[in-house]
Amino acid sequence: MPRSATPTRPTGPGGRSRPGVRRERARNALIESRLTPNAISLTGLVGNLIAAVLVWQEQYVWAGIAFILGSVMDTLDGRYSRMSGKGTQFGAFLDSTLDRLEEGIVLTAVAYVFAKDGRDVAAAVVVVAVLASLMVSYTRARAEALGVKGDVGIANRAVRVVILSIGLLFADLDLLAPAVYVLAGLGTVTVLQRIFHVRRQLLAGAPTTTKGNTQ
Repeated sequence: MPRSATPTRPTGPGGRSRPGVRRERARNALIESRLTPNAISLTGLVGNLIAAVLVWQEQYVWAGIAFILGSVMDTLDGRYSRMSGKGTQFGAFLDSTLDRLEEGIVLTAVAYVFAKDGRDVAAAVVVVAVLASLMVSYTRARAEALGVKGDVGIANRAVRVVILSIGLLFADLDLLAPAVYVLAGLGTVTVLQRIFHVRRQLLAGAPTTTKGNTQ
């Protein structure tokens, strides 16, 4: 029995599929626009500021959504920078700086709510989580300044964003405090992992490594 012919996808110029052509046109239009990676980074900052205000008002679900959207912007700015060729050294510096600021802003609002509700231990753990987050980034930066890799560990920024997002979205189920405890614990473990990893590399005389974007 003859086999039925497999339907072919419509193609555009150069044998590319029409969806592929449309994506390329959209990509080129975006690159040719006035949009810059720094504008995306600043949009992420605005999203996180809104999230912090919503946390302060104890509108946790909306805060979680705003935090996720702001964090997505933080992911897109680096990708758009590489795709468009519009990236600059200052843009990379601004991106890393705003990442630290945004995480701290939202967690500061969480600490305020805990303190207001008399949950002093949870508020103190937020401080540990913020410190751990800053140290995770700092240990990587110092490692790369020494010419070795410092991007190991279980709690990079993407993991921390997921944990805090879950805590905010399900705060009404009392998951915000446990999320903060997990953030503080995993962040501290990650700092230790990076310290020992850098020590091993330096003792072994590791070669210079290239810099990446995971924080």
